[in-house]
Amino acid sequence: MKSKTQIDKQLVKKTNPELVQTILEAKKNKNWLEVAGLLSSPKANMTIINVDELNQKTKDGETILISGKVLSQGELNKKIKVVALSFSKKAKEKILQAKGETSTILEEIKKNPDAKNMRIIKWRY
Repeated sequence: MKSKTQIDKQLVKKTNPELVQTILEAKKNKNWLEVAGLLSSPKANMTIINVDELNQKTKDGETILISGKVLSQGELNKKIKVVALSFSKKAKEKILQAKGETSTILEEIKKNPDAKNMRIIKWRY
């Protein structure tokens, strides 16, 4: 796991205000420090995942965190909660159609400060 100093050094290079705010909020909470480290990494390391991969690699009722973007390719037939930095419009629609939930990481830090019952997905597209 990255130290707060390493996160700060990488944060200087970030230009997306929403990403910067998310990293700062995550860094404040020790339970979210791992997520702050993932988000502060170079963009080439950002997780990009399609809905069909979520369908294959998750269990019904699970809450997962994606340190990147969720895209819409494929179908979802499980009720899962997906927390991500961002969603394509169609990906969000597909998750909601499957009776799942979507939330941004920033929203989830406020709702779930202890980061309980969440699995972090780190694979890349």
